[in-house]
Amino acid sequence: MSKISETQNAATEGVDSNSKIEAIKNLIFGENIQQYNTEFDELKADLLKKKKELQSFIDETRDELSKSIDSLSTDLNIRITDLENKLEDRLDTIEDEKTSRDMLGEALIELGKKIKA
Repeated sequence: MSKISETQNAATEGVDSNSKIEAIKNLIFGENIQQYNTEFDELKADLLKKKKELQSFIDETRDELSKSIDSLSTDLNIRITDLENKLEDRLDTIEDEKTSRDMLGEALIELGKKIKA
């Protein structure tokens, strides 16, 4: 029987501790604890909403940047190909006219300036 009474005492002490904790919470926070909990829940929900909005904005920006980079890369490749074709045409013309090395040097300098610009 002593084991049963010890268990009952422990259970009574547990209930007593819980009621003491509740009493302390009521003293510290008063009757507004439910209002505080509601406000905290609203703040948490608002933070989660803002986080999702920011993540969406980041994803959209990442997609736009990726598309812009791809577009610029394609445009750059087209321009380089055009410049190479013009250089080849110019070299063919120079060879046909048996032009001097000075003219070839000037053509390459002009091409370099166009690439740089």
